[in-house]
Amino acid sequence: MREWWQKLDVSELVSSMGEPYSKMLGIDLRMGDAEYVKWLLASILYAKPIREESATRTFKEFEASGLVDAKAIAEAGWDRLVTVLDKGGYTRYDFSTAARLLEVFGNLLKEYGGSLQRLYEASADEEDLERRLMGLGRGVGPITVSIFLRDMRSVWPKARPKPTPRVRKAMSLLGIGNLEDYARRHGLDIVRLETALHRYSRTLKERPQ
Repeated sequence: MREWWQKLDVSELVSSMGEPYSKMLGIDLRMGDAEYVKWLLASILYAKPIREESATRTFKEFEASGLVDAKAIAEAGWDRLVTVLDKGGYTRYDFSTAARLLEVFGNLLKEYGGSLQRLYEASADEEDLERRLMGLGRGVGPITVSIFLRDMRSVWPKARPKPTPRVRKAMSLLGIGNLEDYARRHGLDIVRLETALHRYSRTLKERPQ
């Protein structure tokens, strides 16, 4: 007897669950640097083990407060960032996240003039790109980099992130060995495929009996 997850049609999964998070947030990565910075902020928020809805609300609070560029975030100060994080429901990690946002966007300003495109252009290859992103501060670890570069695949050729543990779990269950190969062989957009696998992985605790 086939296991229940083997009955899933991956193409249908991509259609129903593959909308990129950046697009869901109204971030248009085709518009360049300002949108890249917004997406990095959102990626930092989504990387924590917190409810997705809370991370989404919190990003919207940053947006409503005008704190979506490196200079504004770096100059906001710890107290104001904590207030915005709390308003969005990000209370469990408010203190540490505020400190890390100040560090990350302060370093982005200092080292690259607040421009992620400059960081990208300074990167020799995909590994150097990931190293430079993580070099911005403690708020940008491997999971944040993977989330951020997942959507940046559509605009940065050197963006080829390693799947997060969540995505790897879904790949294993569905018999997907290599994301790029699978997407190419099945005519799927790799950003939407990886996003769908991430969302699908969040449902795995609710397996049918």
